[in-house]
Amino acid sequence: MSLSVNLLATIAIELQSGISHQDRFQRLITTLRQVLRCDASALLRYEQGAFRPLATDGLSPDVPGRRFAIAEHPRLEAIARAGDIVRFPADSALPDPYDGLIPGHEQLKVHACVGLPLFAGQTLIGALTLDGMDPYQFDNFSDEELRLLAVLAAGALNNALLIEQLEHQSPLIAPQRAAAAEGSAGEMIGESPPMQELKQAIAIVAPSDLNVLISGETGTGKELVARAIHEGSPRAANPLVYLNCAALPETVAESELFGHVKGAFTGAISNRSGKFEMADNGTLFLDEIGELSLPLQAKLLRVLQYGDIQRVGDDSSLRVNVRVLAATNRDLKTEVVEGRFRADLYHRLSVFPLVVPPLRERAEDTVLLAGFFCEQCRARLGLSRLVLSPGAIAHLRAYRWPGNVRELEHAIHRAAIFARAAQGTPEVVLEAHHFALKTAGRETPVAAPPAGPVAQQNLRAATQAFQRRLIRETLNQHHHNWAASARALETDVANLHRLAKRLGLK
Repeated sequence: MSLSVNLLATIAIELQSGISHQDRFQRLITTLRQVLRCDASALLRYEQGAFRPLATDGLSPDVPGRRFAIAEHPRLEAIARAGDIVRFPADSALPDPYDGLIPGHEQLKVHACVGLPLFAGQTLIGALTLDGMDPYQFDNFSDEELRLLAVLAAGALNNALLIEQLEHQSPLIAPQRAAAAEGSAGEMIGESPPMQELKQAIAIVAPSDLNVLISGETGTGKELVARAIHEGSPRAANPLVYLNCAALPETVAESELFGHVKGAFTGAISNRSGKFEMADNGTLFLDEIGELSLPLQAKLLRVLQYGDIQRVGDDSSLRVNVRVLAATNRDLKTEVVEGRFRADLYHRLSVFPLVVPPLRERAEDTVLLAGFFCEQCRARLGLSRLVLSPGAIAHLRAYRWPGNVRELEHAIHRAAIFARAAQGTPEVVLEAHHFALKTAGRETPVAAPPAGPVAQQNLRAATQAFQRRLIRETLNQHHHNWAASARALETDVANLHRLAKRLGLK
């Protein structure tokens, strides 16, 4: 069997039609899988030493979330370094990155593998990978025919990258900065409609100098949003300075923000710059902004209004040029109404509000994120393979993830450790039962709300009463270990401390 001219022409036409680049790429690899009769095909984009799947067919649904660093995958490194088609022998000793990731063949290894590097001029931009369980799968196709496929795919991918660059280019942003933002370690994984909307909003606000208030539940990835805004802004070459307001003791909070001079207070043995000075001409990210005291809120408001700061113990002022990004898991509108947050500061910070959706509202991203964390965990644990069984994928999809992306990340790493210990091999398969949260060998109980009729009280009082009871019972179960109690309640330990303080438990 060979590739006819008509078939190649059909593929070329399909690559020029379609609603989006994603649609075209998906049609390309689906067509290739059908024509070449292979078990899996994938189009990968190369960026910063790693291949990122753009479209796959015949592979596990978590594969598009994985990022394959070529330094950790010898076959992909061979493709990246080759200037031409790579045909791996059926008995190749090099591990295949897709072993265990072809549904229906989880326990088998790929036998036929062809890699087609894709170039724009002399620059590697991606690869096509073709895999099959039959070792003779691609013997009937000549190198010339496969090269034609590579040329067609490379042209389509290069056009997509150029269009993407033009769409995101601004006279205020250098193209290399935009590329750096996309390839950063803190990548925002997700293709669901809520995530697409969030990414579009970030692209709109990033080139401006507006302050941004980022709201969302604990564990949704608010810091990643702040980083994406900074890296997509004209300030990207300057510092992004981070400050967790919840971790600031009241006695040093003002010094942390604005700095101090020698002798300003006991222990001030030298002049010290605050976070605003460190972020001059850059961006200051104030995490958990709702935890700032009212006096500090007033001082922060002055900086936002007039652009000058005053070090503790210093009578003179310093001018700073800082863009402020703030994040909170509280409802600041309610905090303003109840007098715990200044209305004028809220309006200064929320010039452009962004809401990071919880994972349960973008459930289709769960498996992509799971694949991303699996690949990270595989590298950290030194495993040759870490894959999710169909049962594990179904389990992850069914769960609501109250701890959001952070909980999912921790669950993957915990399950990988359990599975590695149980299976005793570097080729680990995660099953549904590996995700049971266990403490000392037992399922961790979570207290249930009281049964029976509810007393006549307003919703806020009833909620607070239940929270107090639940926290007390959980603390008792875990011998007043706050970290263990936070894990049982599936919340962040710092948030648990703050909630307990608000409820009068501390």
